[in-house]
Amino acid sequence: MRKPNGRFKHCLRNGNSTLCSLALALLALQAGVVLPARAQDSIEVGQFSLAQEGDAHAPDWEPLYFKKIPAHTVYSLVKDDDTTVVKAVSNAAASGLTRKISIDPKQYPVIEWRWKVDNVIQKSDVGRKAGDDYAARIYITFAYDADKIALGRKIKYKTAKLLFGNDTPAGALNYIWENKTAKDTLADNPYTDFVKMIVIENASSSAGEWVTERRNVYEDYRRAFGEEPPLISGIAIMTDTDNTAESATAYYGDIVFKSQAQ
Repeated sequence: MRKPNGRFKHCLRNGNSTLCSLALALLALQAGVVLPARAQDSIEVGQFSLAQEGDAHAPDWEPLYFKKIPAHTVYSLVKDDDTTVVKAVSNAAASGLTRKISIDPKQYPVIEWRWKVDNVIQKSDVGRKAGDDYAARIYITFAYDADKIALGRKIKYKTAKLLFGNDTPAGALNYIWENKTAKDTLADNPYTDFVKMIVIENASSSAGEWVTERRNVYEDYRRAFGEEPPLISGIAIMTDTDNTAESATAYYGDIVFKSQAQ
């Protein structure tokens, strides 16, 4: 079990899930590393289908709890259509599962996964702090690389590093299952422009059915930040309902990064 250290206490004082999401992105850098041993077409970062049903989480993934949020989303490995997946149940709660990775988005630009939600969060709203809850989200963080970051963001990064320490990421992409906002909408996180939100699904998507996603992380980062992406440093999944005090249940299938050729 992992909890935020002293660097993040001031970030979590208000106990809201968006700031917790930022802390999640930062702390995701402290888990185990995934490095491809040789050139390959894909890198499996979430092989949930090979995990043991009944366990709390898959190997190499770690839970992240937030000190100021007493109610935690419950994650477990369950069978769905004879395949092991991650089930997340959140009742006015927030917590995540994280894994550290080290992947070049230029070499492996495509991320694929599948997910399913039983319901959307009615008050979920990417443009509002009070609506910063999502039935499902996938969080990708990027390592700091001075050669690939614009001057203005370098200054902001140095300021953030003074607050958060060496674990501060250069930025993060947050793929979310929202409620009313149009799909493919790109927005700043309500709390920090270091995190960009991309609406992948909304209430028009079919609840209770698996949806397969394919995103070009390389292009999404360039679109979001206007610069070349550095190495991908971490990934997380999270279902959170602490801001809206609603309930949500989601399922996450395997997650894989692929080369452009695939």
